[in-house]
Amino acid sequence: MKTNMGGIDRALRLVLAAVVAVLYFTGQLTGTAAVVLGILAVVFVLTSLVGFCPLYVPLGLSTKKKPRP
Repeated sequence: MKTNMGGIDRALRLVLAAVVAVLYFTGQLTGTAAVVLGILAVVFVLTSLVGFCPLYVPLGLSTKKKPRP
């Protein structure tokens, strides 16, 4: 599995996951929205830690900087 996520992408996903966690634990996020955003936050954390987003592959995307020659 080749990494396809850059540093900014990974950091942004971690920040968004933290925002969802704060909203959930303060009671601002409840019900179905809490479940859906909670699952999305877990996916964001996992993809950030691994550096690979499976959705980018079929779309041909990569936010990782290419090394300079």
